[in-house]
Amino acid sequence: MSIISRTIALGDIHGGLKALQQLVDGLKITSSDRIVFLGDYVDGWSQSAQVIDFLMRLEQSANCIFIKGNHDVLCESWLNGRLLKEEWLYGHGASTVKSYAGYSEARRMVHLDFFRRMQYFYVDDQQRLFVHGGFTAADGPAYEPTPDLLTKDRTLLELAITMNKRIAEHPELMPKKLAQFKEIFIGHTPTLNYNSFVPIHACNVWDVDTGAGFYGRLTALDIDAKKIYQSEPLPELYPDEPGRNKYPAW
Repeated sequence: MSIISRTIALGDIHGGLKALQQLVDGLKITSSDRIVFLGDYVDGWSQSAQVIDFLMRLEQSANCIFIKGNHDVLCESWLNGRLLKEEWLYGHGASTVKSYAGYSEARRMVHLDFFRRMQYFYVDDQQRLFVHGGFTAADGPAYEPTPDLLTKDRTLLELAITMNKRIAEHPELMPKKLAQFKEIFIGHTPTLNYNSFVPIHACNVWDVDTGAGFYGRLTALDIDAKKIYQSEPLPELYPDEPGRNKYPAW
């Protein structure tokens, strides 16, 4: 059994390949690191398909775990020929579809297999949970009646933020829903919504989506050292593109 030196949680990428490359270069990943990607690889900036290519190459040399996000669910359905949400084509998914121009059917099917292999959640040997959105089932994500809810939930973060001050003063009041995990790492909800450009920590929940799809930076968090790595703001890397700023948040 290999020893893990660092576990890195990496937030929502949303087609921002340039930011992802910056982060990976800065992380100086070794074979003893574990990188947990928290989902939403596509929809936003112009390089969604190329992000998937990059991640598939990276997993050949690095210990990677890929969590599935709500935007990934939609892209997977499109690649599979069974689009779940028609308006995706003309909104959030428009840049993703365009990024696949020139890709052969065979190459698209390789990408489809990658999306299918993504996990809805992951729990490590220290009982730390990684999930894109959150969960609603009292007994944890494994008991969620509809797995897609794990990609969309925001109530877990809202609970942690609401209870944070009270729990700091009275730890015994920690909700059982949260207490069943040592820590919980999520994406999905941009910290920009809370006027923060860095990960938000409330109770035992860490939100690592720092708004890379909009006007924030892409973030990676060394979850043991609590060291933050960030790219440049995405609009500076894609100055002629709107990213997700053109569309309402999903």
